[in-house]
Amino acid sequence: MWAHQPARELSRKVSPDCVVEVDTNAYSVPWRLIGERVTVLATAETIRVLHAGAEVARHARSVARHARIVERAHFDGVAGADGAVVRRIVVEAEPPTMAGAALLRPLAEYEALVGGSW
Repeated sequence: MWAHQPARELSRKVSPDCVVEVDTNAYSVPWRLIGERVTVLATAETIRVLHAGAEVARHARSVARHARIVERAHFDGVAGADGAVVRRIVVEAEPPTMAGAALLRPLAEYEALVGGSW
């Protein structure tokens, strides 16, 4: 099917999991492009991803279906990219509380503000 066809040019939005989808397969792109529109050039051999005219990712095209093709460098700087996310619990001092009466206002103050009454 692809043997002698030129590159297809597609427009894709980078998903929250740092990939663009082409023909049921997911190809990774740098995480900083999440939510951005990119141009994908798909040939029989490669998937090239361009952002603002510059190539940001290149992958060998997968012949499988529903495959996930990932380059680890695309996740550099993402929390948990190199293993399990470590959850750190920080105990903070209790926030200062205001006296309940200080938070209450008479309805007349609101009526004066909006210039009317109920």
